[in-house]
Amino acid sequence: MRILSRRSILASALLVGLLPTTTLFAAEQPKTITIDWATYNPVSMVLKEKGWLEKEFAKDGISIRWVQTLGSNKALEFLNAGSIDFGSSAGAAALVSKINGNPIKSIYVYSQPEWTALVTRKDTNIRKIEDLKGKRVAVTRGTDPHIFLVRALQSVGLTEKDIIPVLLQHPDGKTALIRGDVDAWAGLDPMMAQAEVENGARLFYRNKAANTWGILSTRTAFLKDHPDLVKRVLKVYEEARKYSLANYDEEKKAFQAATKLSDQIADIQLKQRTDLHYNRIGPDQRDSILQAGLALQKAGVIAANVDVKKALDDLIADNYVPVTN
Repeated sequence: MRILSRRSILASALLVGLLPTTTLFAAEQPKTITIDWATYNPVSMVLKEKGWLEKEFAKDGISIRWVQTLGSNKALEFLNAGSIDFGSSAGAAALVSKINGNPIKSIYVYSQPEWTALVTRKDTNIRKIEDLKGKRVAVTRGTDPHIFLVRALQSVGLTEKDIIPVLLQHPDGKTALIRGDVDAWAGLDPMMAQAEVENGARLFYRNKAANTWGILSTRTAFLKDHPDLVKRVLKVYEEARKYSLANYDEEKKAFQAATKLSDQIADIQLKQRTDLHYNRIGPDQRDSILQAGLALQKAGVIAANVDVKKALDDLIADNYVPVTN
């Protein structure tokens, strides 16, 4: 009798319905993991400089490809397009993107930031949120600064219809403010700190609680196919986060290598406005994102028929963070 190959036996089993296709073959191992780095995510810059992810996956023959993202909107766009596997964004931005159909899961906290505020030049008469009425305001849609602006306006009974939004990426928003092309800017660090130090820009409205957490997300398909790889990426992320906490000079060095910014600007962002003591998307993080989502729904940014709490539950997968001391 001719001996059948293992593949033939499996094929025959499939034909007669003995074995479900989903249990036969594991997803093929990727040759490359693509991950973003961002100036608003200091841990990502330490990871990139140290090469720890490259070392972790070298034995598997998997390379690491780094892609810079300039804001939450770009990170989330890249995730949606499948051009990166892991992306850095604000938690509220990830929630809005998920509601809009982006197939992502948020899996990790890389910082508690105060990375956004409302900014104007030193020579304007803008002193409070109400002064923005009728003014040109630079903003990057789909980012925490945009969400911060919407909530700030809402807090004094205004909406985006009461201002003139000028849609620009964060670096261009800063440039437009300094040049006088706009009256105010929904800022993002480190560009915001740079504008303060180098151009005398004023942060006329700050609210740390309205800054949602720095969140790392992955594509749902990648998480489903490669949960083991996701755990390993987060294990190395944890090493970099803890290293950054214990070695500020090294964190600052990696930041400055990428940004070429001064000691003063680096210290403002990293020491004064970034807290790296968190890693898991727990109750505090969930509530911060939920409250932002509910405020955006009240403002009409999220449709009234959306169950924001359910969308948040669908977004978060908090069981992949390694348990460490």
